[in-house]
Amino acid sequence: MSGKLILVIEDNEKNMKLMRDLLQYEGYEILEADTAEEGLRLAGEYLPALTLMDIGLPGMNGFEALKRLRASSATAGIPVIAVTASVMTQDHQKITEAGFDGHQRKPINIDEFLEAVRDTIERFGAERLTE
Repeated sequence: MSGKLILVIEDNEKNMKLMRDLLQYEGYEILEADTAEEGLRLAGEYLPALTLMDIGLPGMNGFEALKRLRASSATAGIPVIAVTASVMTQDHQKITEAGFDGHQRKPINIDEFLEAVRDTIERFGAERLTE
């Protein structure tokens, strides 16, 4: 069932609700965290098929959380899409260079968001099967 499990790490309740509603409507199971620390704990415990992570989180930011996910052998292979209001070219470049597997801007475009989720899960699910 982990192929349908998505971890959303987002501190804004309205953004969380939108992502939750969209993903549940598409049939995904959702784990929610409003801090990076809680998200890291949930990722290690449940090993979701995908993590959607805000960059500007309270406490530990999304960049540091990604480093910690990648440093753990248990969570290193979980794909992570950054979901952020940062729209500057250098922000997008920094997100890519940090090792995120994708990037979605806020406010989210529903069709692009769901397509990115589906494509990322399919791509990484296929990679896991060939390992």
